[in-house]
Amino acid sequence: MGPRAGALVSPGLILFVWLTTHCSHPQAEGFSQEGLDASRAILWASANTSLLQGFWCQPASQLSRDQLSALIRRMASQQVLLKAWQLSCLANLAALHGLQSDFSLHPPDLLLFYNLGQVREANCRAFTRRAAQGDTELLANLPDQRAALQHSALACLGVPHTRLSASDLLLLGVLLCDMDASSIVASDPHVLQNLQRCPPLTPAQQTALNMLLASGRTMLGPPISWNLEGLQALGPLATYISSSLWMQVQEAVGLDFFGSMVAACRTGQLSQRHTRRFVTSFLEAKAKTKSMFSRPKRGTGRPCIQGNITVATLQDDLFLVHYDCSQLESCLGSRVLRANLDPLLQHPLPAECQRVIKTKLARIYPSGVPEEQLRLITSLVYLYSPMEISQWNITSSDTVVALLASDVALENQTEAILQNFLDHKGNITSTLLVAIEGSRLCWMSPQQIQAIRPLEFRLAGALDITACPQNQKDVLYYKAREAFGSGSARTTAAYYHFIWPYLGGAPIEELQHLIQANISMDIHTFASLNPRVLQSLSVDNVTTLLGQNIGDLQKARSHPTISSWLRSLNRSALSQLGLDKDPDSPIGPTGPVHSTTGTHNNTPWTSHVATTLGGPGNDAPTSGSPPVYLGYLPLAVALPSSLLWLLYHGTLGPHWGCSQGTCVMASDNSAVLAGGAGCRGQGISPRHRKPGHSRSLQGRSCPHPAPRTWSCTEGLGTAVTIGSPTPAS
Repeated sequence: MGPRAGALVSPGLILFVWLTTHCSHPQAEGFSQEGLDASRAILWASANTSLLQGFWCQPASQLSRDQLSALIRRMASQQVLLKAWQLSCLANLAALHGLQSDFSLHPPDLLLFYNLGQVREANCRAFTRRAAQGDTELLANLPDQRAALQHSALACLGVPHTRLSASDLLLLGVLLCDMDASSIVASDPHVLQNLQRCPPLTPAQQTALNMLLASGRTMLGPPISWNLEGLQALGPLATYISSSLWMQVQEAVGLDFFGSMVAACRTGQLSQRHTRRFVTSFLEAKAKTKSMFSRPKRGTGRPCIQGNITVATLQDDLFLVHYDCSQLESCLGSRVLRANLDPLLQHPLPAECQRVIKTKLARIYPSGVPEEQLRLITSLVYLYSPMEISQWNITSSDTVVALLASDVALENQTEAILQNFLDHKGNITSTLLVAIEGSRLCWMSPQQIQAIRPLEFRLAGALDITACPQNQKDVLYYKAREAFGSGSARTTAAYYHFIWPYLGGAPIEELQHLIQANISMDIHTFASLNPRVLQSLSVDNVTTLLGQNIGDLQKARSHPTISSWLRSLNRSALSQLGLDKDPDSPIGPTGPVHSTTGTHNNTPWTSHVATTLGGPGNDAPTSGSPPVYLGYLPLAVALPSSLLWLLYHGTLGPHWGCSQGTCVMASDNSAVLAGGAGCRGQGISPRHRKPGHSRSLQGRSCPHPAPRTWSCTEGLGTAVTIGSPTPAS
């Protein structure tokens, strides 16, 4: 959005504001199930990628079959990346309208969530080929669906999974990543193309990969004949090559490849973590080879043999080949280190060399590394103790982001860095929370979490805390409830749309409030609930809580939390849920996985999901899938996202406010939002890796419930005028 943003507001943004305002709090705005008319549906179906990433089910459930089909196809053509809870809901809607047969025009990620029992046998290869282009990591909370997907694919092939041909592998794509390591060695060498798309390989898969490469059966041939082009064609798999194989590669080829990998790392094309894995293995092979042809040197000193390290030396991509860690210690002077810390740490230094640098910095800065240098040592943070970190002088949130935005800092470092910042009068803002990612909340002390102002917590949007231990989830839930509402607000759909990421720490009373709110919780949020709290819920409670998503229990019945709850039920209760088989039985999402000789069910989809979806006239909400959050919006819609927050204000009660500013009612048919002192936006650090985050609005609060539209004054810049929703009756 440029300087003329106030004059140019796209129809897609207008629709987005309308959808969020009307559909997020239907009770407050008199929302009806028929509220989404054809013109707005057409606008959404033609929206750009940024807006489509904000898809959520409640308004989408009002689309006609043709409109929903157009929306799904546009998502495919725009290659829109959706989250698991969005895809689960969209798959249910597609099934309700009988759109699964159009799978060839749908996003591959969406196919992963489809009812596999309804894939016709004649279409199974085409379906598998399309689904195999998706990201199976999206099924992390749906283990039964993930297993059924693989089993169905192998059944479709009709061959033993240990002997996969090139055509089989082409069909399986990323689905091979979940197979036994033995399949890698036994399959056609084209399996390397499949493995390139896998998430980090398991140790067993790494061993199998090296066995296959050592056999010489791949396009690279035996290691002695490997060349630069062949190694580069391996992509990320090259970082798993063992030191024993590197010892067999011709020295010139290995050095050329080493230089290319380090160059890619220094320019940001390859992560330091992956490059360091390769460098460590390669240098280990070089050291072994050297020791085979030279006698160990006697003496206690470590003279600088390679020559003093200079600025020019650090520009060489083969720097780490020429200077091992002992030579780094002997040949790197304090003056060069102080002036060239950044180019030095751009090299993927092995852990031993990192410790050498840390020791040298301690000699240079005995009172602690100065703040301007702290932003350069992100790769070394894990080496520092809380006591050492307490000696630093962290006064800027940019320094905190630099130190924590990477995945290097561990639990003790995170707490110590944030405490140092707070001790220097710093504040944990929403921008900082988004930049360092929600996982850092897991490692903050309860006192640090309590120090976050509710407004900042609200503006941070949905933060991922799934990795947190249960005791930390409990603390975060109560902080979120303080920020997002209490009392009567807890029985509104809008409240759920904000609180859902933190429900893993919710007590039984909170879930009872949500049951009264008649929301439909997605299966991913359900799986994150406190297992002890879940045990207190009856079958009727769960049925009401999940609503339209009750059928997704089948896809996640082996998830530890859900499995534990299912085991507490008797057979009658399981039958009520349609899960009367043993939870440990190897079944797919709708029943036993078909064998290679079986016949696929060709009848129309009649699963429980389709029959429980709310339709026009149904009092139950059509979806509980959360809407887009301020923290997850792209920069292109930062201004409308700020407006959405103000629009939500009126629903959640007088405690939802924006203090320290002046808020005035705008005209009846417009909402004016001005930037500046009244509503100030802060950008997110470019180091933050999550796509689609917006600038956070440093909101100002009003002491009374907000009217339909607001203007934040004291601002500078161009105002944006957007049509307001229909007044509530």
